[in-house]
Amino acid sequence: MLKSVKSFIASVKERDPSARNFMQIIFLYPGVQAVFWFRIAHFLYKFKLKFLAQLIMYTVRNVINIEIHPAAKIGKRLFIDHGTGVVIGETAYIGNDVLIFHGVTLGGTGKHHGKRHPTIKDNVMIGSGAKILGPVTVGENSKIGANAVVLHDVPPNSLAVGIPAVIKEKKGL
Repeated sequence: MLKSVKSFIASVKERDPSARNFMQIIFLYPGVQAVFWFRIAHFLYKFKLKFLAQLIMYTVRNVINIEIHPAAKIGKRLFIDHGTGVVIGETAYIGNDVLIFHGVTLGGTGKHHGKRHPTIKDNVMIGSGAKILGPVTVGENSKIGANAVVLHDVPPNSLAVGIPAVIKEKKGL
C-alpha cells in the first residue's frame, strides 16, 4: 500500500512540474482527492453497497466538480490535472498511467446497451475539453488533443485531434 502511494506521488511529480511535495499533492489537488474517494466508493459498490458508493461520489461531484461513477474501472496512477468538469461514465475503463486534463468527458452516446463508455488503455494523455463518446477504445501511448471529439477507435501510439477527431500521426509520440 505504501509503495503504491509513493509510486502515485512520484508519477504526479513527473507529470506536473508545479507539484512540489506530498502534502500539496494530497490536500490541494482535486483530481487526487476525487480518485481517492472513487477508490473507496468503488470498493463499496463491488460489495453491493451501491447507494452509499453513489452518495460518496455525488458528494465528491458537488464539492470537487469531478464526476466519476463508482462502477467505472480505473487502473493505477490515474492523474486528473486541473480536474474541474471531468466526467467518467459507469462502464468506462481507464488503464494505468493515464493523464486527464479538465473538462474531459468519457461518456456514452445513448445508443448503446451494456458497455457504453470508452476504454482508455495505458499511458494515454487526454487534453482539456476532449470528449470520448461511446464504447470506443483509445490505444496505448496515444494522445487526444484538446477539445477533440472521439467517436471511433484510436490506434496505439496515435494522436487524435479535431471535431470529429481524426488521426494525425502514428509515429514519434
